[in-house]
Amino acid sequence: MSMNAEESRQDPRLRLVHRLRAATVEFDLLGAEFAARHGLHPTDLRALIALLDAARAERPVTPGRLGEQLRLNSAGTTALVDRLERLGLVRRERDAADRRRVLLTVEPRAVDLGWSFFGPAIGALLTAMDAFTPAELDTAERFLAAMTTATADTRATAARQQP
Repeated sequence: MSMNAEESRQDPRLRLVHRLRAATVEFDLLGAEFAARHGLHPTDLRALIALLDAARAERPVTPGRLGEQLRLNSAGTTALVDRLERLGLVRRERDAADRRRVLLTVEPRAVDLGWSFFGPAIGALLTAMDAFTPAELDTAERFLAAMTTATADTRATAARQQP
């Protein structure tokens, strides 16, 4: 898609792309501030987010699955989990159904730490959402889900094209 600057300013879709990018940058900056304040690597934060998302969805996560999700090799995943475990943020547990399998669980301390930092931002987001009707919020949710899928698909395609 090739557009000149004027066409770009006129296209409401591109304005939304720029707004989405700006929101993403702000979330990244907030996450970086949290990570820096608590001595975490950005990958540590991405791991905690992935584990919290999985817990909300009631999906068990093995170290191998977490490594795949974060694009880490086995050694990198082990170092990451060791680091988070040392910090008291996650724990390894044997799967009750298959004792050979190890599952990762986020410790309550990590949840509390996250809420203490991100709680005000979540509160501000919820307050901002009060200006929208339930139908508008449904549309926004569909929009963000579609944008997330499109971005993930683009990332997967780019990864397959690497030599």
